[in-house]
Amino acid sequence: MLALLCFSLSACSLARIKEEAKTFYSSTVLAGDVSSALAWDKPVVVAAYTRRNGKIEIAHYAVLHEAGGYELIVQKGEYALFAFGDANGNLTLDPGEPVAEYGMAPVRASGTGSLVNLDLVMSDKAQSAIPIGTVVGTAVGTAVGTAVGARPSGKPHSTQVGAIATLDDPLFSADAGRRGYWAPVDFFKEVGGNIYFLEEYDPRKTPVLFVHGAAGSPQDWAYFLQHLDRSRYQPWIFYYPSGSSLDSMSYLLYWKLGNLQRRYHFERLYLTAHSMGSLVVRSFLADYGDQFPAAKLFITLSAPWGGDALADQGVAYSPAVIPSWHDVRAGGRFVQTLFQKPLPRELDYYLFFGHGGHYSLLRPASNDGVITLASQLRADAQSEARRVFGYDEDHVSILSSPQVFAQYAALLKEADQRGSDAHAAGKGNLRVTFTYARPEEISASTPVLILTPLDAAHERIVWPLGARDSGRELGPFPPGTYNVGLVARAFKTTPASTQVTIGPGGIPDLAFQLTPQGILSGYIGADVTPADNPAGSFRAGRRDIEIESIVLTNGTDRREIAPSADARDRTLEANMAGQDYSFKSFFSFVGLNEGRYELTIKVKGYPSYRHTYDVVPGKYGYVTPIDLSAPN
Repeated sequence: MLALLCFSLSACSLARIKEEAKTFYSSTVLAGDVSSALAWDKPVVVAAYTRRNGKIEIAHYAVLHEAGGYELIVQKGEYALFAFGDANGNLTLDPGEPVAEYGMAPVRASGTGSLVNLDLVMSDKAQSAIPIGTVVGTAVGTAVGTAVGARPSGKPHSTQVGAIATLDDPLFSADAGRRGYWAPVDFFKEVGGNIYFLEEYDPRKTPVLFVHGAAGSPQDWAYFLQHLDRSRYQPWIFYYPSGSSLDSMSYLLYWKLGNLQRRYHFERLYLTAHSMGSLVVRSFLADYGDQFPAAKLFITLSAPWGGDALADQGVAYSPAVIPSWHDVRAGGRFVQTLFQKPLPRELDYYLFFGHGGHYSLLRPASNDGVITLASQLRADAQSEARRVFGYDEDHVSILSSPQVFAQYAALLKEADQRGSDAHAAGKGNLRVTFTYARPEEISASTPVLILTPLDAAHERIVWPLGARDSGRELGPFPPGTYNVGLVARAFKTTPASTQVTIGPGGIPDLAFQLTPQGILSGYIGADVTPADNPAGSFRAGRRDIEIESIVLTNGTDRREIAPSADARDRTLEANMAGQDYSFKSFFSFVGLNEGRYELTIKVKGYPSYRHTYDVVPGKYGYVTPIDLSAPN
């Protein structure tokens, strides 16, 4: 129904929507992590900029309430990145504040998708009297006094995951949520997309993530949040520009939850979604849920699982189209492929639907006032649900129904009980210490702990770490014997792995040392259009090609690898063992010396791809998805 509203908009509004869509489909999201070699717990500013006509132009900047993950959105082009500690919140680099520069190569934004792992480490060594943008070798000097924007009148808004907010914040209002629907790029630049906390993190409470629908906002969940048992649960809210592509928002949710998992190592997570937000969450769980074993419960309310035929009409006939309309079309790719991948095995799913709508010319079928029953009760969704609950509520009232919430609360308690039973299964913990071979070295990339069970019946465990995790007790993990290793991009780990038995009897102590090494990795991207790989989405690898050889040379060193015939991706194991490796369209060279290398990839039926890259041990240079159809 929101799609049809576009027909009644003014010509000026239609022009703005067209411009928003044009900008969205010519933008790239840059993401990474800002850490600090110094003790810094104050706000951080990170920005992307370019030089035009001899002047520095800030393309986009974000404020983080503490060091951590960031996201920026930029148009097609080349950019430099920098970050600095902003103790007084004036958006200006002042004397004594730490600073970081992304010193590999200029970041090339293709105008589509996302570039991740653009990590920066702040220190006091990068400060100089050189004006920002002056090239010094391959680095860019950042001068004291550099400002990314005018000093805000109040406290800067943080886009760092876990920022604490209040539900009555104007940014959470219904009007703000609608703005995120009609103007998603403007919203993302000013507000971002984030998971907010309503209270400080408490490891004793289970996080419950709430995700709103189209044109929604955190305030949609006011009734649920008011009645949630806050002694047992801590509410998290995913607030995102709902006019954006759902692929993009699914990947953003993955990025945000990954950062929270690395920071807090929460053992359980319950997810609750309304309307279109359900599609975002299911896409995330199907694509990335195996990386989040903490996700135990998924509940949806009034989800348009079968899409919305009115969105098909809106895309076909509206003079201006919001990006998310393409994804909620009943006949569109997103809805048609949404159930191709199953939900994680350990996840319990429950479906709530409403039937309190009325007959209208726009909705002749049974509905909740917005979504038809046929869409809410798509057979694929019902078949994977443990139970299905129907209510005489409409699309909005289902979020404030005492009967609905009572059943919802009962399902939370059931999940708690299953979690208590699982805890009695003899799980154990580890204590892991990791140090750098040279004390002054610090990895810009956070390590990942890999636990590979010797018992093939169990799944491999991937446990992201943060700098503060060194020397801490980690877990709990299922009991058993594992080969345990540590992976940090651009660093070699010693020992490569060690065998350990985990159980309730004790806490094994493991120690790893990280030594800088050169690495070059990347993949051949799927052949897609901007509409298939919109801003913020992940570009998948090519599956329809035959790679003949991948060769890396620099005059004194020559490496060649061919795609592995393995049925399972062994990239992590190969990295720990210090081996070059290729799987499908992905490749990775490790243990390289510093220098400039030429990469040559031969693919059957395509011209050879050739490109040069600079490799620096201890610094991970992100290789953008390789496009075989583009000039080298």
